[in-house]
Amino acid sequence: MNYERFKEILNRHIFKGEKIDLLKKLAERPERFIGLFRPTKPGAKILQHLLQSHEIRFGDAMEELITEIIEDLGYRNLPKNIRNSEGETLSIDQYFTNENTYYFIEQKVRDDHDSTKKRGQINNFEKKLEVLHNSHGGNLIGIMYFIDPDLRKNQNFYIEKLREFSDFYGVELHLFYGRELFEYFDSPQVWDDLIQWLKRWKDELPELPEINFDENPEESFEEIKELEIRYWRKILQNDKLWEEGIIHVLFRNRETLRLILEFFRQQQSTPYRNLERLLTERLRRYYD
Repeated sequence: MNYERFKEILNRHIFKGEKIDLLKKLAERPERFIGLFRPTKPGAKILQHLLQSHEIRFGDAMEELITEIIEDLGYRNLPKNIRNSEGETLSIDQYFTNENTYYFIEQKVRDDHDSTKKRGQINNFEKKLEVLHNSHGGNLIGIMYFIDPDLRKNQNFYIEKLREFSDFYGVELHLFYGRELFEYFDSPQVWDDLIQWLKRWKDELPELPEINFDENPEESFEEIKELEIRYWRKILQNDKLWEEGIIHVLFRNRETLRLILEFFRQQQSTPYRNLERLLTERLRRYYD
């Protein structure tokens, strides 16, 4: 892996499709963004949502990155979805082998869970341990991994539980933070590269995400034009999204909405004709 590949994975997970995803959230859960009893203005609320979304997507990006790194180190990645005896599908963050030993890793960005989440985390780990132990027996090694080495809120709890599981199932289990995972696989340089690339990537980011879709209307149009009809209907029929300024924050000078209106006009079906009518009325009322 090199920096360009690292950057492509992060940007794809974190930023690709976020505009259409935001519109879906506005349509499905408008109460998260509107309402008098909120201490934030529309722009701040949208920023808050995007920043929280970036945090979640960052974890997904790191999962793909480490999967690719594992392959680069010479291991063979295995299908991540497994089923337990109850027919429940379990998704493993990392599952791979060197043909002699089978490894599974449950990874999170930070060890900062509250008491409820930490117990859910360890219970989830044991569920997967049980299924994989049935398949691989003593040839299995399990790892709980937190990427951020600076947060170790529940370290003692996890050490105790993993020791208990290790004794009961008779397998090797580990708790790692940050560099420790790559030291275990004799590749500490990988961690140094990740840190260097992450710093470089963050330096290239703007201070805050851009929430004005009209900053680049053609690009925004191409991303959101395929939003499903039901989402457009809900957005266009929700008075509060327009009255409280949420839509105006996203479409400052209506250039993207004009492109969307023309797109609606070019469609022949009844639903699109109704969307055209609704959007025309909204533009006239809230922009003219």
